[in-house]
Amino acid sequence: MGFLEAAVVIYLREIYYPDGFSFPLVEIKNSTLSIEIFREAATIIMLFAIGFLAGKTKLQRFAFFIYSFAIWDIFYYVFLKISIDWPESLLTPDILFLIPVPWIGPVIAPIILSLTMIILSLSILRYDACKESVKLNRMDWKLLIAGSLIVIISFILNFVISLEEIIMSSLFTDPIALAIIESNFRPINWLLFSFGEMIIIFQIFRIIRMKRFVS
Repeated sequence: MGFLEAAVVIYLREIYYPDGFSFPLVEIKNSTLSIEIFREAATIIMLFAIGFLAGKTKLQRFAFFIYSFAIWDIFYYVFLKISIDWPESLLTPDILFLIPVPWIGPVIAPIILSLTMIILSLSILRYDACKESVKLNRMDWKLLIAGSLIVIISFILNFVISLEEIIMSSLFTDPIALAIIESNFRPINWLLFSFGEMIIIFQIFRIIRMKRFVS
């Protein structure tokens, strides 16, 4: 799936960026953009299907889903590097996701998040070796959701700020495209990203240390 994702992106870049992908972005037809959004949604559905088929409980399915998501995301960049020698570095900016709005940040950010997701999933699945299933309570889920939302906000915050400024200045030519371009030139909010990561990592340690089991 990582190679499939990389192949699609390579084709798109051959069409829209024959001289190499870079910001500012070129204009893409709304129909093509809509197809790309639905393609991303289809990818998430396929990854969810992996988790659903691999896991026996809801928690196991969640763990396999985020594990598959993380592996897919990491190898997407691996195959891009192998195929077209991109990104130039881990700090190279990229459009990470389009749902519900564009996520923009350096390549290293999603890789860090993917590694965290792998550790989180393995911390849940490791109990299978003991033939026991770990049970997360409401506080566990609240911490995971809060940390995840904060990380997501760190990715989309610059886009939202740029879009608001463009709309307020009455530049309605193509506010979405302009916001994507302008938000790229603002550094990711590393403080916000790190805070969300710390919450998730804290929860990982809680899961590793917990003694709550269900047979």
